Amino acid sequence: MALTDTAIRNAKPGEKPRKMFDERGLFLLVQPSGGKLWRLKYRYLGKEKKLSLGRYPDVSLKVARERRDEARTLLANGADPASVKAQLSHEKREASENTFGKIADEYVDKIEKEGRAAVTIKKTRWLLSLMAGDLGGRPITEITAAELLSTLQKVEAKGHHETARRMRSLSGRVFRYAVATSRATADPSGLLRGALITPTVKHHSAIVDPKQVGELLRAIDGFSGQPLTCLALRLTPHVFVRPGELRRAEWEEFDLQKSIWTISADKMKMRDPHMVPLSQQAKDILEAARVISAGQRYVFSSLYPGNRPMSENTINAALRRMGYSGSEMTAHGFRAMASTLLNESGKWSADAIERALAHKDTNAVRGIYHRGRHWRERVEMAQWWSDYLDELKASV
Repeated sequence: MALTDTAIRNAKPGEKPRKMFDERGLFLLVQPSGGKLWRLKYRYLGKEKKLSLGRYPDVSLKVARERRDEARTLLANGADPASVKAQLSHEKREASENTFGKIADEYVDKIEKEGRAAVTIKKTRWLLSLMAGDLGGRPITEITAAELLSTLQKVEAKGHHETARRMRSLSGRVFRYAVATSRATADPSGLLRGALITPTVKHHSAIVDPKQVGELLRAIDGFSGQPLTCLALRLTPHVFVRPGELRRAEWEEFDLQKSIWTISADKMKMRDPHMVPLSQQAKDILEAARVISAGQRYVFSSLYPGNRPMSENTINAALRRMGYSGSEMTAHGFRAMASTLLNESGKWSADAIERALAHKDTNAVRGIYHRGRHWRERVEMAQWWSDYLDELKASV
């Protein structure tokens, strides 16, 4: 006889567990403690088995019957309901453990082992920290495009459009890593292309007028700051490397006899080693720096405690003290200055200038060829450039 809600509610516990049968194998197990548990009795491959369907009244009679019918459908299709349930429980438990935060940490560890620069790792962790509050503890398979967009728009609403764009790109790499390691099936970030405000491209401010360049060089010579800061500021226009490459320059990278500075791949934006030919002026500045920091790792070390490179803001701060605003000149602007004036001189090939700026050729084979082909030209160009800077500085 089929069970009714009334009969279930009125069922009293006894000294021993008691079964109240419904239909098609479904029964309610009434425990001496008063608990009422739904069970399904069935046979699979000739063996009698039981499947737990939940606890009454959390699972009503109607829902228990629906779960019974679902289990019997599995049986009809040749599957064991208990095994299917165990597999689903395992998948849910695994999903709850495979959070966005956990997989993001794995991804960062992976790219760190692959040799990404420390500054890249630091920025990656910072971007992930901006997503941690909303997404860090969420199972990665449950994160939707709408949920990710909501997180990104919180940053975008503060006017940080470029940061939001970078967060979307990074989240996509984390999702794709999860897909590659069989812990996700899709990358929702791909659906958000075009959803965020496109940031306005902001070029690094630079002085490119020869007369103004001369004024800047004279101002640099007259700047009275910390000795190593002054020397770093003086060297920057001669070598026109990226600010991070200059401030993290190590003495072991320099061969002043051969007039070469070799920067390792892990410090370069394009992940390729870079050789910088040194003019006589550049070597003179380095010799002056050696008097101060010869016993230290970095050429331009931090004063406190002296075993770290100078701050990334040091050169820009010095320019501000000299009276140059951020809209006039930046540390990165010395690269634009060199690129513009070297190209305008008409004396040097565009390929040699691009190699000097460590811009990577999109064609790998061509890039290797041109790296060697233009070395002699780059050596001559380095000395010409330093001589030209001296001329501009002397022109009043």
